[in-house]
Amino acid sequence: MKTFDLIRPYFVKNRYSILLGLLSLIAVDIMQLVIPRIIRAAVDELTTFRTDAAGLLRYALWITCLAVFMVFLRYLWRYWLMGMSRELEEGLRNRLFGHLQTLSASYFSRITAGDMMAHATNDIHQIRMAAGMGLVAITDSFFMGMITIGFMMYINVRLTLFVLIPMPLIVFCTRFFSRQMHIAYLSVQSTFSDMTEIVRERFAGIRIVKAYNREAESVSAVEKISRENMRHNLRLTRTTGAFFPMMIFFTNLSLTIVLWMGGRETIYSRISPGDFVAFISYLGMLTWPMMALGWVINLIQRGKASLQRIAVIIRTLPEITDRPHAPPFRAFQKEIRLENVCFSYDSASEKADKEKRKKAPVLRNISLCLEKGKTLGIVGPPGSGKSSLLQLLPRIYDIAADKGGSICIDGRDIRDMPLADLRTLISFVPQEPFLFAGSIRENISFGSSEVSETQLAEALRKSALEETIASFPKGLDTIVGEKGVILSGGQKQRIALARALLRDAPILILDDPISQVDAETGTAIIRTIRDISLTPGRQQTVIIVSHRLSALRFADRIISLSEGEIQESGSHEELMAGRGYYARTRYLQEIEEGL
Repeated sequence: MKTFDLIRPYFVKNRYSILLGLLSLIAVDIMQLVIPRIIRAAVDELTTFRTDAAGLLRYALWITCLAVFMVFLRYLWRYWLMGMSRELEEGLRNRLFGHLQTLSASYFSRITAGDMMAHATNDIHQIRMAAGMGLVAITDSFFMGMITIGFMMYINVRLTLFVLIPMPLIVFCTRFFSRQMHIAYLSVQSTFSDMTEIVRERFAGIRIVKAYNREAESVSAVEKISRENMRHNLRLTRTTGAFFPMMIFFTNLSLTIVLWMGGRETIYSRISPGDFVAFISYLGMLTWPMMALGWVINLIQRGKASLQRIAVIIRTLPEITDRPHAPPFRAFQKEIRLENVCFSYDSASEKADKEKRKKAPVLRNISLCLEKGKTLGIVGPPGSGKSSLLQLLPRIYDIAADKGGSICIDGRDIRDMPLADLRTLISFVPQEPFLFAGSIRENISFGSSEVSETQLAEALRKSALEETIASFPKGLDTIVGEKGVILSGGQKQRIALARALLRDAPILILDDPISQVDAETGTAIIRTIRDISLTPGRQQTVIIVSHRLSALRFADRIISLSEGEIQESGSHEELMAGRGYYARTRYLQEIEEGL
């Protein structure tokens, strides 16, 4: 895909509006060029005393009528052309956001939120300016310049040719400065992204900054990136600062030629005073195309740099996608089976050569079978791969393709299922719950549609949230703020649990759901999860990770992971008899609870 292909559809869709806008713009230019002809006639009649007050009034009325028509046509071209650029801005921003939604989780570990914000705001703004005002300026300068030169040649060809002597110099300087501006704009946009991310991060972590009394360091970090951004902008300013005065110099050089040579032509009566005045007026009009040339290059180079940055994202393909013609999968009937599952994250640093990157194994040869309606408990020390294993089931990440392993539901590889169907089967509570900056009601009902008050009340009861919600003056309509800032860690965790329980999917995945709650609340939550797994006829399959081993006693099967491999597997009683990691950890926790 070529870079321009990103915005081509918007130009095609609005081609008639663009055509009408450009015709209106050209009509305005022609009317502007007629005005010096009227002034020429008035000046010639004044110098020969062939007019009176009524004659001057007639010329004034002609100019007024042209001005009225120009106002109307200017409104039309701004409406059509600027409207097109606004539609392009909206469409491109929506396309960017929609594409980002399709990218895999691994992509977001490589790009910062500030960078994405810069793409969605500043970059798209620059593209809009290039597509809107850039199109206006380049069309206006081209037609205005060509027609102006034509009128000037009509007055005096020889004088016009002398005036155009600086033009080749303008072309040469334009080619040179445009390359420099493009390079500078890429640097400016890149540092703007970095600055946005640092400022966003400092505000998001403002409470930690204050708690550790690190305001001065935060200010220093922002000042450092601000200076870097300023340095790149100054480099750009030096380039544009040299370019625009050079355009003015060439314009004034042409004016000098007109005054010297045109004045002599007027003295020798080779052109009339009216022609001389009109010629200077046309030269003034030619100044705009020459200046617009620099402004257009400024806009286009900004837009081109931003479009290239957006194109890089749009060209990025998601690593996890639906396979072509994958048949739908609607109902979970029998079992979940993992066969020789291996997985790794990219452990290479950004500076490492791509060909020398090594994959750090996170999971190795994981094989197990979980029947529908059963509960699987997963334990293990930190870093043993528990959370990574859970994220493979809804395909947040994919298993290592080169190891030959598979994850199957009812005998069908999950990679052969449509992603939407697979994820509809699963309710997932991650280890770090995320809340949106809305109300508690909106956060709990996220992912569910047409939720009744009865269903909400049941989800609150199961997640031990009833008393907490009752303590808030606005209850479920309490606004939680960014990332649930007004709530405690335990409250956020229980809201995330309520969200999953409300969805009522056949597979429930819980990543340490009681890590941030007190023992009494944790016991209530575990009782709820146990009741879900033991309710006759319900047959909801539960996979739960917990560092609090008392939460897993009821599980039909418990596996213990160590360094990405299954070290133990069995029921609570079997593992306690084995005296491995599970038994040792359970004994220590019983001692702590007793103390």
